[in-house]
Amino acid sequence: MANSEEQLLWILAALEKCRSELVTGNNRETAQLVSVAILDIRMKLNGIGDTDLKALCDEMLAEDEPARQPPELKASVAQRRRPLLRLVK
Repeated sequence: MANSEEQLLWILAALEKCRSELVTGNNRETAQLVSVAILDIRMKLNGIGDTDLKALCDEMLAEDEPARQPPELKASVAQRRRPLLRLVK
């Protein structure tokens, strides 16, 4: 396990360097694709599953919706929310 984690950390560092070079070279679309790979590796390293990521995305989208709702509905939505992910460092 430790060897596998070390490999992932090495790959993560290499990908981050590649992404930086791509941004510097004005290849932003390719840099975004590399960012997806970086996210996938970070999720594996931190034990975050697809379900957790989907819950986070759903929550972020739900936060945008209350801005378009009347004030009385905003308060009730804010009271119902609970944290869906735990902070991993």
